[in-house]
Amino acid sequence: MADLLRAELLRKEFGGLVAVDDVDFTIPTGTIVSLIGPNGAGKTTFFNMLTGVYKPTSGKIILHGEQVGGKPPHAITQRGVGRTFQNIRLFQTMTALENVLVGMHTQLKGGIVQSILKTPKIRREEREARVHARELLRFSGLGDVDEEEYARNLSYGDQRRLEVARALAIEPKLLLLDEPTAGMNPQETLEFTAFVAKLRADRELTILLIEHDMRVVMGISDRVTVFDYGEKIAEGTPAEIQKNERVIEAYLGSGATAA
Repeated sequence: MADLLRAELLRKEFGGLVAVDDVDFTIPTGTIVSLIGPNGAGKTTFFNMLTGVYKPTSGKIILHGEQVGGKPPHAITQRGVGRTFQNIRLFQTMTALENVLVGMHTQLKGGIVQSILKTPKIRREEREARVHARELLRFSGLGDVDEEEYARNLSYGDQRRLEVARALAIEPKLLLLDEPTAGMNPQETLEFTAFVAKLRADRELTILLIEHDMRVVMGISDRVTVFDYGEKIAEGTPAEIQKNERVIEAYLGSGATAA
């Protein structure tokens, strides 16, 4: 199976602090890969390098065979990488529909002059964008939500789904989910886990997941990578990770192997 993304000796330093320490990492096309580790292990910093928020101190990020390390976020997005955030970053005073439409801006073809003049081509493109946005809301489990409701008025679980819908609007090949079930109750977590599996199956997406809920990680991942103090300390199938003594010591706890 070909790799959609590959990181080679990826490193990020903040002054004298090494947040990510020469990590090699791959994401095979069509897989769900989870990244776990204690708080402060470097997981979100790693995400931020993959999405262009941080420029690597050294190393390479290869996406679709192209070196993209250090490119700005919009350039990474244009190459088919979508993401959600650990802390929800919706446009809270925009409607559910408007949030998804904002995510489509990289897919729209009209120029500034055409937009100002509201040419027939622009009006048609805007109509089609609204139809597609409604389809994404339904696909994301928000079909019963009022599309004109402000994002801030949606339930926590629905805001998480809306964030995914907005990410899907860029038509990604790779979707990065940063602790998507944080703050959810057990039922919401179960439903969202099924939704992630649906994303891979129905949208043919490759997914990279940061997640603290080990039931989610072990139940859905093809492969799990473990960080500790910025280093990759283990990698393997969920079953292999559960039995890895270094992982148990660093993160999972001694009860992990009892499952």
